[in-house]
Amino acid sequence: QVQLVESGGGLVQAGGSLRLSCAASGRFFSLDAWGWYRQTPGLQRELVAQITSGATTNYAGSVKGRFTISRDDAKNTVYLQMDSLKPEDTAVYYCKFSAYVYTWSPLPVHYWGQGTQVTVSS
Repeated sequence: QVQLVESGGGLVQAGGSLRLSCAASGRFFSLDAWGWYRQTPGLQRELVAQITSGATTNYAGSVKGRFTISRDDAKNTVYLQMDSLKPEDTAVYYCKFSAYVYTWSPLPVHYWGQGTQVTVSS
């Protein structure tokens, strides 16, 4: 089993920055991808940023140029650097860790963090 622990959320003024972290612990064979998602009440969870095992990144259009996803494989940790924050970035942010658990696993297993609140005041 893999456990994820998120940190770094909080309250910030518009234009400010925050850095989210998500660390994975437990046993797995290899990484498939990391992702950051966010959700506001009444809306579906949406993809914010993703980084694959090959280091390909993908961003939602609303955050492109302001957010940066990165990872540290030695620490099994993913980061989301959020700059130029806007009130509309306010949400609960979740990390997603997708990994092949065994060498013979045909598909990755997906794990979710507990979520961290990001609030951007105007």
